Amino acid sequence: MDISVVVPCFNEEATLRDLVARLERALPVLSPRFEVILVNDGSRDDTAETLAELAETHRWLKGINLRRNYGQTAALMAGLEHATGEIILTMDGDLQNDPADFGRMIAKLQEGFDLVSGWRVNRKDHALVRRLPSFLANRLISFTTGARLHDFGCSLKAYRREVLDDVHLYGEMHRFIPVYAKWNGARIAEIPVLHHPRERGVSNYGLNRTVKVLLDLFLILFLQRYANKPIYVFGTCGLLSFGASFAAGLLAVYYKFWGGKTFIETPLPLLWATMFFTGVLCFLLGLLAEMGMRTYHESQGKRTYRIASTVNLADRDRG
Repeated sequence: MDISVVVPCFNEEATLRDLVARLERALPVLSPRFEVILVNDGSRDDTAETLAELAETHRWLKGINLRRNYGQTAALMAGLEHATGEIILTMDGDLQNDPADFGRMIAKLQEGFDLVSGWRVNRKDHALVRRLPSFLANRLISFTTGARLHDFGCSLKAYRREVLDDVHLYGEMHRFIPVYAKWNGARIAEIPVLHHPRERGVSNYGLNRTVKVLLDLFLILFLQRYANKPIYVFGTCGLLSFGASFAAGLLAVYYKFWGGKTFIETPLPLLWATMFFTGVLCFLLGLLAEMGMRTYHESQGKRTYRIASTVNLADRDRG
């Protein structure tokens, strides 16, 4: 296939027929060889039945029915793992994204970019519940990761296949694919895309997703900076704990001999012991994490680098 379109769906029975009709109008213009993979994420309505019915009359339409609702990230990962196209496009199934934007996104890829992300400039969502938290989260992600995008949460994206190699998603990590790509040297572009009001069904997103995004952001920052050397994090915490323990011990001795306070009259001895053993535990956890990372790389042959290209080397030497 030249193009694969991956669409996670949850309770989208009311929109599937219109979605497939729009895709059927947009995709043949772009390439004669394409496929659409609809991932039914454990829907409780008749999404699975509607998908099966549509697939009978549209041979380019493929479906994946997950056993239960795993979340958008897991559904997207299932679709990506089964996609065969050299260019992979992703979108939501609620008709708010428009397949008419695919052509401009693919044209942008052909300018030399590896990933093109949509930017919902005129977003048709609730201002307080959806747009304001998204605005703040986008600014925070851009500032902390260095991947400068206005709209990480827009599902409308275009990828070259190689960008998604070795990408494994969980939690709410799907919005951070541009971050992973940026860190691996990919060229990223962003273009304004259409965004339609939701006509049918109800949104499955809420303010609780903002908390999950912040926690996932903390995780990927840790993995990017310290995954290969976790002792730096645990060791630093251990040194800080030892420093606090030493200071507490000095204060306890000072009050004992010059401050008129016995050891049992202040919490300083307890603080000294607590921080000391916390420091020991931090160092031990750091050593265990280092051993785990070495086992991960050495037992599976995982490399700590990725090669963009080689000269006069066999393909097996590339990574």
